[in-house]
Amino acid sequence: MKEDLLRVFIAIEIENQEVLRGLIRIRDLIASSGADVKPVEDENIHLTLRFIGEVPGSVVEEVCNILASLKHSRFDMHVKGIGVFPTIHRPRVVWAGVTEGSSEVAMLHDMVEKELRRLRIPADREEFTPHITLLRVKSGRGVDKLVKLVDEFKDADFGVTPVERIVLKKSTLTPRGPIYTDICYKALD
Repeated sequence: MKEDLLRVFIAIEIENQEVLRGLIRIRDLIASSGADVKPVEDENIHLTLRFIGEVPGSVVEEVCNILASLKHSRFDMHVKGIGVFPTIHRPRVVWAGVTEGSSEVAMLHDMVEKELRRLRIPADREEFTPHITLLRVKSGRGVDKLVKLVDEFKDADFGVTPVERIVLKKSTLTPRGPIYTDICYKALD
């Protein structure tokens, strides 16, 4: 019998509700600009430390063991600035950046990446850049307004949120958007 696959990723949640409210406010402003975008749902806003993809339950268990074995201190993450991937001329993703704490986030990513390779999970295709996805751009319609707002908020300061744990989440895709469920987490030291 074939084992069911789970679509999973490792995330850092936005613990500071004031930071989260600020992100939601800017997301909503950009979403109402007339650009053809899909906003990330309030409850799904997070920083993806590592998207893993579809894997069997046995691998999910191994990933939980990896998280449990990680040694890293808690730290603060300063969420600041709005930008886009891949370029301002062809935006596909609107994100909030991380300033202070980005080296710690990158270190956690590298630790996780090293352990995932041992499980034969393919390495990230893209270079890791700590960010919080706020919207996905669906087409070029209204992109000029979106670009104007991104420029207006490029230095927006959302504040500092503590990073006290990392979470393995399951993503269930539905017509209304993904539903995220926590599988396991690692409290940082």
